Amino acid sequence: MKTTAVKQLAIAAMALLTLGIQPAFAQKEKTVTVGGAPMYPSKNIVENAVNSKDHTTLVAAVKAAGLVETLSGTGPFTVFAPTNEAFDKLPPGTVADLVKPENKEKLTTILTYHVVPGKMDAKELMMKIKAGKGKAMLTTVQGGTLTLMQQGKDLWVMDAQGNKAKVTIKDVYQSNGVIHVINAVLMP
Repeated sequence: MKTTAVKQLAIAAMALLTLGIQPAFAQKEKTVTVGGAPMYPSKNIVENAVNSKDHTTLVAAVKAAGLVETLSGTGPFTVFAPTNEAFDKLPPGTVADLVKPENKEKLTTILTYHVVPGKMDAKELMMKIKAGKGKAMLTTVQGGTLTLMQQGKDLWVMDAQGNKAKVTIKDVYQSNGVIHVINAVLMP
């Protein structure tokens, strides 16, 4: 009896494919391309980030801070992920200095300031901004506060120093959270 059901399922799938329709079990994951690489919702934050050419500095910093295991964990996390260009905006020598073993604590503080507990997509963040009459305050894993704002259709994040980062790619879903790519490094 099971064999008949399997055959019927296979025939139905072939019929759908002939019509150009993919059955649900044959559909690919919906990915977002970041740094020239597809980001798979079935992979965790670290598994995806290592493939992005735009996030090599962030990945190196996460490794130097010893946060690979944490960001590979169950989470969920909302990560505001600065690009290589964002790190390049820092004063010369800053990144090289931060990744030194003696600066691990400072680097960890900065990186965990970019992470918020929970999985918040752009829609949820915009709802929080609306509820906050134009601003939403989020507490980071580091313990500091990020302020979110909307300007036109763009989502912006402001750090404790008053520096702003624009979300350039939103809603990059991961198995353990969501990433929003930003164009500046946030400082606690």
